[in-house]
Amino acid sequence: MMLRGMLILLMILGMVGYALAQDEQPTPDEPIIVTDDQVNAIANRLFCPVCENIPLDACGTAACADWRNEIRLFLSQGMTEDEIRADFVARFGDRVVGVPQDPLLRAISLVTPWLLVAFGLLVAGRLFITWRKHKAHIMANMSQTPVATSAQTHNPYLDLLEEDLKG
Repeated sequence: MMLRGMLILLMILGMVGYALAQDEQPTPDEPIIVTDDQVNAIANRLFCPVCENIPLDACGTAACADWRNEIRLFLSQGMTEDEIRADFVARFGDRVVGVPQDPLLRAISLVTPWLLVAFGLLVAGRLFITWRKHKAHIMANMSQTPVATSAQTHNPYLDLLEEDLKG
């Protein structure tokens, strides 16, 4: 009987060992509490796909409210801002971020205005230099041409006026 009690005790201890060796059951993660400030921080950097040039946090349409709720849901699922932005770009295109995501297009959109300004300044400078040279050329020609005296020029209207004044 003692032998039988020992065997039962060993079996119970073996089962307890197996029970303790088991992994704990995964508990569902606690829901992440997302504040309006967190949602608006991301929505501020996104533009409404429906309305033009209105940030998502300032847009009052029902669609924008749904997209803000979607951002809240994404944040509660643990997505980062970059992942949320990438999701919106994949669904609605580059217009939701305001700046192209492609590095080449981004470089072109940032460099083009500066190139246009530089080109405009070069054209204006060239015109200014050309006008100055033209003015100097005209002044040089004026000093070389003799000035017509009143004896050399004969104006019939002036002669008629003088006759009328003399009476």
